[in-house]
Amino acid sequence: MSLLPWQTSPENYEQLFAQKCARVEKDMQFGSLPPAQRFSSPSQSYRVRAEFRIWHDEDDLNYVMFDPESPRTPVIIREFVPALEPIRQLMPRLREYLKLRPTLRRKLFQAEFMATTTGELLVTLIYHRALDDAWEEEATTLAEAFGVSLVGRSRKQKRVIGHDFVTDEFVVNGRIYSYRQYEQSFVQPNAPVNQKMLNWAWEQSAHCGGDLLELYCGNGNFTLPLASQFPQVIATELSKSGTRAALENLSANHIENVEVVRLSAEEVSQAMAGVREFRRLASLPKALGDYDLRTVFVDPPRAGLDPATLDCVRQFEAIIYVSCNLQTLKANIHALESTHSVASFALFDQFPYTHHIESAVVLRRS
Repeated sequence: MSLLPWQTSPENYEQLFAQKCARVEKDMQFGSLPPAQRFSSPSQSYRVRAEFRIWHDEDDLNYVMFDPESPRTPVIIREFVPALEPIRQLMPRLREYLKLRPTLRRKLFQAEFMATTTGELLVTLIYHRALDDAWEEEATTLAEAFGVSLVGRSRKQKRVIGHDFVTDEFVVNGRIYSYRQYEQSFVQPNAPVNQKMLNWAWEQSAHCGGDLLELYCGNGNFTLPLASQFPQVIATELSKSGTRAALENLSANHIENVEVVRLSAEEVSQAMAGVREFRRLASLPKALGDYDLRTVFVDPPRAGLDPATLDCVRQFEAIIYVSCNLQTLKANIHALESTHSVASFALFDQFPYTHHIESAVVLRRS
C-alpha cells in the first residue's frame, strides 16, 4: 500500500513544493507570463477541516481514510498531522471517549472536525440512525467535557449543541477580520496559506481603480479585505448559506460599502449584457450600470469561467483571478489574451504533498 499524500516526511516538504512549482511554471510558459511568486505552506498543522470514516471492529473504534490505489482498504489514522492543533489534540481523546459510550458510538458513520487559528473547534458526528433525546443528552455532556460545539446529523436530522459555525480571524494590512464559517460549507482549507492569499489579493488590488465586482464571493473570504481598496463593491454568490455568511461577516466587521446579491456568475453576465433583468438587483442603491465597475475578482469552481462570464469579465480593465484548476485557468487566459495580458502570477500551496496547487493571476487590459 502506498502512503497517503500527507504521510510523506515533513522534512521533504520544501523540496516537493519547489518541484511542484517548477512543473506548474513549465506548463504555464506561454506569452509574456511573469515569473511566479511562490507561497509555501507549513509542513504540518495547516488544515482547518478533517473528515474521517468511523471504522467499528467489535469493541474498537478508529478513524480511517482510504488509499486511492486501494479504495476499499481502510487506513487507520492515529494522528492527522495536516490538521490544526485543536483537531490533532482532540482526535485521540474523542476516540477513547466514544469507544466507552454506546449511545454515541452506535451506527456512527463519520466524524468531521472544523477548527480555527484562534482555537475554536466544531465536531460533526454523522449517523446511520435517528438521533433521539438520549443521544442529545450524552452529546451535550461530550461537548461540555471537551469545550467544543457539536452537530449531530442523520437522514433529515440536524441537532446542534452550541453553534453550527466557528469564527476565525485573519490579518490583512494590519487589520483583523473575523469570519463566521459554517459547518459543511466551503472554506479555504489551509489557514496559513489563506492568510497569504488574502494579503496578496489586497496588495494586487491597490492600484486597480473604480468599483469592484466580485463573482463567487462565498462567505466573503476575499470580500472583506478587498472592500477597503474600492469605493463600492458588488459581491455575488449563488449559495444561500454563502450569501448569509457573507452578510453576517460584513456586518460583524462593520463594512458598509459592499452590496451582496444572490446571483450566479451566468446571471450576472446576463444582467451586465442587458439580456435579462433580475429582481434581486433591485435591492442595489443604484442601477448596476451606474457603478464605476473597472475591476472584477473571480474565484470560480474547477470548471473555470464559462463563455458568457468570459465575455463579461473581458469588459473590465483589471481581472484578479484565483483558480483551483490550472488547466481551466490556462484556457481562460488564452481566451482573454486578445484584450488582456498577465501582469502578476502567484502560486499558493493550499494542498501540500499533492499535485494540486492554487494559482492566481492579475490580468490588465492591453
